Amino acid sequence: MTIITHKVAIVTGAAGGIGSALSERLARDGFLVVVNYAGSVDAAEKLVRRIEAAGGRAISAQADISDAAQVARMFDSAETAFGGVDILVNNAGIMKLATIAESDDALYSRQIAVNLTGTFNTLREAARRLRDGGRIINISSSVTSLLQPTYGVYAATKAAVEAMTSVLAKELRGRDITVNAIAPGPTATRLFLDGKPQELIDRLAKMAPLERLGQPEDIAAAVAFLAGPDGAWINGQTLRANGGII
Repeated sequence: MTIITHKVAIVTGAAGGIGSALSERLARDGFLVVVNYAGSVDAAEKLVRRIEAAGGRAISAQADISDAAQVARMFDSAETAFGGVDILVNNAGIMKLATIAESDDALYSRQIAVNLTGTFNTLREAARRLRDGGRIINISSSVTSLLQPTYGVYAATKAAVEAMTSVLAKELRGRDITVNAIAPGPTATRLFLDGKPQELIDRLAKMAPLERLGQPEDIAAAVAFLAGPDGAWINGQTLRANGGII
């Protein structure tokens, strides 16, 4: 059921598993969706077509969020197409696992560039350009509490995202803009599943009391809550959507 109309949402990294699910959910809820992608143009265009076939409206917008100039152009595209931006969902991210001792400069630098600098770039642009009454939703991770071996660099980037979430919520005082983060637990996406043996996947699925992996739709539902009218009083918080794993 459509609950909101004519508000504009930018979703970064929208072509991925969680990104596509939450883009489609926001479109069903009546948002006009800007489908951001870095390199997966075919996946992004297919997502736009699925949204439009279901009665929604969407455009694609290429931008590497680690590049501030590309982020500014993405916001320009949204404003040109739809007149402004109300919602930013910071979903884009990468995960490369290694112990701290074995993490090379490339592993460290790229995750910092996308997960941390990229989120900073989009938050800065949103703080300047989001319409009053808007919402910012950052995707963090429950690894900030689980803190397993090999997740050192990734967890550090997501902990920084949670810190910026709380700070920006205070800085936007007076504009009726909420800033929150969602921290998924293990979720059945290619980003999570790739390279993991089935035994490990099964063990992680059993860790939460609900005894299953999260699904992209579970995270999309949490995003929809924070983006919709029922989430209006939630601000500066990190919602751990992880089935009780922590």
